Amino acid sequence: METELSKRLGVEHAIFGFTPFPAVAAAISRAGGFGVLGAVRYTAPGDLARDLDWMQEHTGGRPYGLDVVMPARKVEGVTEAEVEAMIPEAHRRFVQDLLDKHGVPPLPEGEASGWRITGWMEHVARSQLDVAFDYPIKLLANALGSPPPDVVGRAHDHGVLVAALAGSAAHARRHAEAGIDIVVAQGYEAGGHTGEIASMVLTPEVVDAVGPLPVLAAGGIGSGEQIAAGLALGAQGVWLGSIWLTTTEADLHSRALTAKLLAAGSGDTVRSRALTGKPARQLRTEWTDAWDDPDGPGTLPMPLQGLLVAEAVSRIQKHGTEPLLGTPVGQIVGRMTSERSVQQVFDELTRGFERAVDRIQRIAGRSAS
Repeated sequence: METELSKRLGVEHAIFGFTPFPAVAAAISRAGGFGVLGAVRYTAPGDLARDLDWMQEHTGGRPYGLDVVMPARKVEGVTEAEVEAMIPEAHRRFVQDLLDKHGVPPLPEGEASGWRITGWMEHVARSQLDVAFDYPIKLLANALGSPPPDVVGRAHDHGVLVAALAGSAAHARRHAEAGIDIVVAQGYEAGGHTGEIASMVLTPEVVDAVGPLPVLAAGGIGSGEQIAAGLALGAQGVWLGSIWLTTTEADLHSRALTAKLLAAGSGDTVRSRALTGKPARQLRTEWTDAWDDPDGPGTLPMPLQGLLVAEAVSRIQKHGTEPLLGTPVGQIVGRMTSERSVQQVFDELTRGFERAVDRIQRIAGRSAS
């Protein structure tokens, strides 16, 4: 699965694996892909440095990258406390009533929320970059549009390629104009924040819109055959996220959540604003149903929703409250039916890719004759 982009980055397979787990990212790189560590949950620079140190020791010298969540619009001069003060009391009561209804205990005394997402704030994202550029990362990806021009320039000064996710051809063109090196065309089927266009339609549209910039196909991809389809549509690689959640190296902190993922079908996800305030595909649960109920208070805009629910999500995960327990995941969850190592996933992906290529070659051979 080599392409011009994979050769440029020095990886055997043009498989870019996004994950919040250092052990998974390192395993992806060791398996011949390109591991990308998600940084959004690192609010302390020291924690990110610790895990990047670990990555250095466990990637076997293979390349890897970092994914940040840097907002398209700057948020300056506003503290986290000031932002939290904007959250209506009625929304706080709604969260507490939902937790009480399901008997979710509080976190143990002294234990802080482990889910608190503040990486959207300008100073947090920039502090992550201050750490990251001290390491030999080869790719910086941004999940919220193009990074500010000075960040793109700084990355290029360090020899780091910059990638950004796009949900439409127009979005991709803006990335190209901003000097982005790689566009990730993320379709509607993907986990997390997505647009409205499905991958089969989106990928060739983005390829046509930004060529010759390399494009990665994302959303609903979890087999070698689907990788082959993405490359046939003009992509130079694929961006996979959900498929790694049930690998043995992943650290979901909850066997109950792993069990829910393994049991879920492709129709058991929903795009909901319940988690962050922006539409994000995730497991459908009683938590998402409550927030999407028209009789409820409705979700708050990003970042207020994420700050509002942070402690609640940590409590749900800590205590494994099954009806409310969920996670961002794409429609590919229907193929995630067993726990496998990252290497086993790669072995299956490469076999499926070879089957697809052989099938197309046979068809092409018959057509030629």
